Amino acid sequence: MDSTTAGPVTEGPEPPFPDGDPPPPDVRSMIRVNLRPMATPLPLGYFTVAIDSTIVSTYQAGLLPRNAEAAVALVLLPAFVLQIIVGVLAVFCRDATAATAMTSFAANWLVETLLYFVHPPQAQKVLGIFLVTFSVFVLLVMLTALSKRALAAVLVVAVPRFSVSGVADITGNVDAAHAGAALGFILAAVSMYAAWALLLEETRGRAILPIGRRGTALAIQGDLASQLKNIERQPGVRRTL
Repeated sequence: MDSTTAGPVTEGPEPPFPDGDPPPPDVRSMIRVNLRPMATPLPLGYFTVAIDSTIVSTYQAGLLPRNAEAAVALVLLPAFVLQIIVGVLAVFCRDATAATAMTSFAANWLVETLLYFVHPPQAQKVLGIFLVTFSVFVLLVMLTALSKRALAAVLVVAVPRFSVSGVADITGNVDAAHAGAALGFILAAVSMYAAWALLLEETRGRAILPIGRRGTALAIQGDLASQLKNIERQPGVRRTL
């Protein structure tokens, strides 16, 4: 009677990745983030707000003749260009709040420039509706900028300034126009102070004039590690916005 002896069952080598596809490679050592040192553009933006707010408020208060609209428009036009430049540079500085605020002011200067220069029918009421709507948007931006005290201070004054001026343009009320002009002069003063304080801070390397900042000014006193904190989640570095 023949008998067969079963030998041991031999198996092939175990797969290197028993669970399926191999894990993605760790590419963190291959990633490089290049930083471009830039000066803060906000002092230029604040100075632009201050100068143009003064011009518009002077006209609104009746200190300039009514036929000076074209001259006012020509003064506002360079402000639109400068404010756009400030907004773009704020984007490169990874400051979304400042970029939004500065480009929004640029849009305001452009609208006022066109309406003052062309002065189509019903321009005053249309400008009033625009300013009231614009003041609501500025309020929303201000609520996101509370940690940036200088910018928040400018926006706090800008909200009533644009809303009151808008109501004055819609209703034609002279008292409201004078109140809007007064708020415009206050906005100019606050913006001028913020610009000067930031310029002094930038040139001296430390805070000279108080701007209501809480804690350490990381941009001036912080080390490189504090500047790069959470950079992997910044726009342009992360995959989607």
